[in-house]
Amino acid sequence: MSNRKFPRLAYNWLSIIGAFVAAISALIMTFLYVIDLFASTTNPYFGIFLYMVMPVFLIGGLVLIPIGMFWQWRRFKKYGQIEPALWPKMDLNDPGQRNAVFLFTLVSVLFLGATAIGSYQAFHFSESVTFCGKVCHAVMKPEHTAYLNSPHARVACVECHVGPGADWYAKSKLSGAYQVYAVLANVYPRPIPTPIKNLRPARETCEQCHWPDKFFGSRQKIFDHYMYNEENTHWPIEMLIKVGGTDVRTGEATDIHWHVNPDVNVEYIHRDEKRLDIPWVRVINVKTGDTTIYENTSEPLAEAEIDSLPIRIMDCVDCHNRPSHIYHSPDYSVDQAMAAGQVDPNLPSIKSVAVEAMSAEYETEPQALAAIDQAVNEYYKGSHADVYDSVKSSIMTSIAAIQGEFSRNIFPEMKVKWSEYPNNIGHFDWPGCMRCHAGNHASEQGQVITHDCNACHLILSQGSGDRRQVSSTEEGLEFVHPEDISEAWREMPCNECHTGVQP
Repeated sequence: MSNRKFPRLAYNWLSIIGAFVAAISALIMTFLYVIDLFASTTNPYFGIFLYMVMPVFLIGGLVLIPIGMFWQWRRFKKYGQIEPALWPKMDLNDPGQRNAVFLFTLVSVLFLGATAIGSYQAFHFSESVTFCGKVCHAVMKPEHTAYLNSPHARVACVECHVGPGADWYAKSKLSGAYQVYAVLANVYPRPIPTPIKNLRPARETCEQCHWPDKFFGSRQKIFDHYMYNEENTHWPIEMLIKVGGTDVRTGEATDIHWHVNPDVNVEYIHRDEKRLDIPWVRVINVKTGDTTIYENTSEPLAEAEIDSLPIRIMDCVDCHNRPSHIYHSPDYSVDQAMAAGQVDPNLPSIKSVAVEAMSAEYETEPQALAAIDQAVNEYYKGSHADVYDSVKSSIMTSIAAIQGEFSRNIFPEMKVKWSEYPNNIGHFDWPGCMRCHAGNHASEQGQVITHDCNACHLILSQGSGDRRQVSSTEEGLEFVHPEDISEAWREMPCNECHTGVQP
């Protein structure tokens, strides 16, 4: 009777090393998994090590065991220590073979269970915000920071970038494989471009939560602006935004969300990759089949271009193209900080000083934060030395707020800032609505896509102090530019002057 506890083929250095590696890996993984269950914070590299790196060592160790046994079998066969046989013989009366079978069965069951749990955890981890935003921290820092400060901060990245279904999950992983290579090889673009071409249709992602058929009504909103003068004159505009949609009682679609009315298809052709130049629009009534084509009368497309360029069906992201990764301009950021009292509006010229400091070119974030501190301090020490000491506390608080706005919106290392990413909501810093509603898109029948401001919003009040106006009619107020620019605001789009910095 043999005294061996396992088959003699298992007694070789390769199998022993494999068993040792597998056992140690299993113990480490168990220990780390328990830590992960009770940890209060999540470290992205911890998850990668536990669910992606350690399983490789565990599986590698287990694979070495049969390889070593096969190698040993070849040796024994070569030197005549075993009878040549096509198939191994199993005898459960042999303690060595019996122990091997029981151990193999037990380890297989445990391994399959651990693999199922580990695979699920690996899948869950690879779909997490932590994985998406923090693994490649330097690369994804702008997107992750903007996401955390966005309206969708509690929506997981994969809900929009992948969505439900196995096919898009597979596509995302294949795309991710190249992204891993790009990071390791340091060949990724700076800034990271918006994935316009390969985004999943909004109706398969956005509309899982937002149901256009149920949108109806208007939204009251105040836009806080501060002028670039020494007094930082506050110029708020209170508007009624005609969100509109489909009335569930009548089925009638109106106002802004008419564009996603299920009974109408709005299609367009764009000349540029960012979809800012839209010279051709086609509106199709799904019920009646009536079709109207509008073309930019000043820069129409040639017939060859119409035939060669793709036609896109308009959906949510054609207007809401920055739903999460929003990079605000210095002008907007400072306005918001001043309205919230984080930047003191009583500091002379703080709006222009802050915007100028934020919009300068910097190589790194630490350099930018130091330069903002220096620029603001030097301005008040030089131009308002007589009051500097009395308002120093307010200056320092304002500087911290300006630096915070910079860190949330501008990322020098990745060359990310507001000017790289058009925002199509509104028409202040970017063409936005005016891509089609500039009044120069007409049909052959003479129909023109409306350029009427009141089609989308009504001004309820505007201005401050002696210049404040409040509407007393349903038609609202006519827009008044805070500075006298005559009729120029009627003749040119806002974004020709307003670019996110001081005009």
